[in-house]
Amino acid sequence: MNPEAIEVIKVPDGRPIKLWTEGVPVEDAARLQLINTARLPFIFRHLAVMPDVHLGKGSTIGSVIPTRGAIIPAAVGVDIGCGMIATRTTLKASDLPDSLHRLRSAVEQAIPHGRTVGRGKRDEGSWQNPPERVSALWAELLPGFTRIVEKYPHLRETNNHKHLGTLGTGNHFIEVCLDEADHVWFMLHSGSRGVGNAIGSTFIALAQADMRQHLANLPDGDLAYIEEGSVHFDDYLEAVGWAQNYARRNRTAMMDSLIAVARKVITRPFTVNVEAVNCHHNYVQKETHFGSEIFVTRKGALSARKGELGIIPGSMGARSYIVRGLGNEESFCSCSHGAGRTMSRNEARRRFTVADQERATAHVECRKDREVIDEIPMAYKDIDAVMHAQRSLVEIVHTLRQVVCVKG
Repeated sequence: MNPEAIEVIKVPDGRPIKLWTEGVPVEDAARLQLINTARLPFIFRHLAVMPDVHLGKGSTIGSVIPTRGAIIPAAVGVDIGCGMIATRTTLKASDLPDSLHRLRSAVEQAIPHGRTVGRGKRDEGSWQNPPERVSALWAELLPGFTRIVEKYPHLRETNNHKHLGTLGTGNHFIEVCLDEADHVWFMLHSGSRGVGNAIGSTFIALAQADMRQHLANLPDGDLAYIEEGSVHFDDYLEAVGWAQNYARRNRTAMMDSLIAVARKVITRPFTVNVEAVNCHHNYVQKETHFGSEIFVTRKGALSARKGELGIIPGSMGARSYIVRGLGNEESFCSCSHGAGRTMSRNEARRRFTVADQERATAHVECRKDREVIDEIPMAYKDIDAVMHAQRSLVEIVHTLRQVVCVKG
């Protein structure tokens, strides 16, 4: 280890890999996946690996992939623009109602979440009739979407307007938290929903189709890439940029709903946006590093430029952090996006019980049933170890503990 506690993997016929993983586990399969990515010919300088690193589809979650002349759509993934939003309020812990269950129920009723699967059934995770404020946001997104569907008409039939302002499933959540001074925060995690998934899936398939004769030479078909100047490159940049904008507005719409619900349940008047953050952690954008203009794909990683605020959540039962970037250029000014899983969802369901979930989340007003066992805190890395491993990337501004959690 060097003084900054970075592990370096030298990759034959590839770029080096720098890992900020001191004191946290890294699966062998994730290491192999990183090595496969580092061997691609357009990787710029080195891969940067965050302490929440774990195996992903095609590319590794918790990795920062700098590229020149090409982008890997599967590295950006299908939850394009997935990220976090948080805001501090003027409320204190003593202002919260005695019944936090009432607050959680009100949030669950106000914001569509989860998913209903089955022919003829309305998806409970979408709006039946989007509220006027959501439709106004959609109207701002519509011109860009119209340009995209002119070339890719099948995307028109996605759940786009009706998903705006909704949570989704999996590890997406809405929380009410308290910081170290007992100030109340609202925080949530979501992305670009069904339309982002469709856009990501479309361009992953196009990249693979364009490279069909070369796929056998790739270590993983999901590393298929789109080269700058090719027929689909500019289309992908436009579509992924639009989906990232959708994701940001999706979080804003839900935060507005959350604040409105809280005003009905909490009797004390309050203001918000005392401190506010809205950040992606699955995305690609053009940036300048080491004097070169490149594309940076953060697959489960945050931008952490000097002074930039970010959000690093733990799990359902663990603390979360509001952080400030230190601008560490070796990490391409990045940090982790969370704690990172230590096991698959199926493994968590096999290993743990509802009683385990109840014990691990005893201090949180949340669901404690079989359907959320895959999100049990023990399925994630120790968030404190993760934060220590990236002490050269960010500094902690606030430490949050959740008191209410709504899962998708």
